[in-house]
Amino acid sequence: MTVFDIDAMIADTRTLIEIESPSGDLVQLQKSAEALAAMIERHIGGTCELVDSPKGPHVHWKGGDETTVMLLGHHDTVFPMGTLERLPFAVTDGVMTGPGCFDMLAGIVQALHGLASLDDCSHVELLFSADEEIGSHESRAFIEERAAACGNVLVLEPSADGGGLKTGRKGCGTFEVVITGRASHAGLEPEKGINALVEASHQVLAINLIGDASVGTTVTPTVAKVGSTDNVVPAYGLIKVDARVESADEKARVEAAMAALTAQVDGASVVVTGLIGRPPMPESASALLFPIAQQVSPGIEGFAVGGGSDGNFTAAIGVPTLDGLGAVGGGAHSDTEHVIVATMPERARLVAGIVSALAPTR
Repeated sequence: MTVFDIDAMIADTRTLIEIESPSGDLVQLQKSAEALAAMIERHIGGTCELVDSPKGPHVHWKGGDETTVMLLGHHDTVFPMGTLERLPFAVTDGVMTGPGCFDMLAGIVQALHGLASLDDCSHVELLFSADEEIGSHESRAFIEERAAACGNVLVLEPSADGGGLKTGRKGCGTFEVVITGRASHAGLEPEKGINALVEASHQVLAINLIGDASVGTTVTPTVAKVGSTDNVVPAYGLIKVDARVESADEKARVEAAMAALTAQVDGASVVVTGLIGRPPMPESASALLFPIAQQVSPGIEGFAVGGGSDGNFTAAIGVPTLDGLGAVGGGAHSDTEHVIVATMPERARLVAGIVSALAPTR
């Protein structure tokens, strides 16, 4: 059994964390891509390609001309530049902390160390995008193209609770509801105004009824911005809505219901934009790959989860996809983000084992 150098894994993860790679920061994402490409080449050889995009470079590596499995992830993080000053990289009592460690830089490092333990990676492809945390609008087509070419996708997003894999994901998206009314003096002539706050209240209540817990659909108003001062009838409002669904039918229903929202206050207007941009990843997408993971790591569990990833895209085009193969820890996107260091070698071994099982027969 391969013995992994856990100190080297920690050092590699630290390198990526301390660059800082916020989504949309082209300078930092360039640095991150270059460092990641060098790390890939050092561990498994070959040459990486940096694929330019308006949101930063994607890192792409191919072991050969006939790949059968793609390891998919992202090197952008949600943390703004400068977070490292407040939350520096650290390992304390076996727990790694630092911005982006759990989602998903440690997962990338684990996979690279796992691949480095294999004699042959000629059937492997790697793709780490620069814009996953902001919707993957620039990388989606490339991800789908390479996933279809490979035929199997292992997603290096963080694990589910307790180290479980993610065998299904909800489709997810964001809507914006813009409300336009008319301002007036709230004390002298409120009747001359069209109150965007009152209209927004109607819309929030209507939106809150669109979800259907019986089929796993959640439609949640999450942000509301209305009004500017306490003596003016507000003329403008904005509501943001998070939507998550388990099926294509529910995706269509929710999008139609949001588009059908209409103003309830005389004279007000309501404009809805957005959609469920990440399609659902049904559990059937992992039906071929999850049993392989169970063979490699007996007793490992699989869960359907509410969050989305780029695995939603690959599953939606019919490519077998297994998610949650990254780090074990918690606190994604928060100050408490962390990785349990002792689990890193086993996760590297898990990825390596699945990749080996997907090698073509010669």
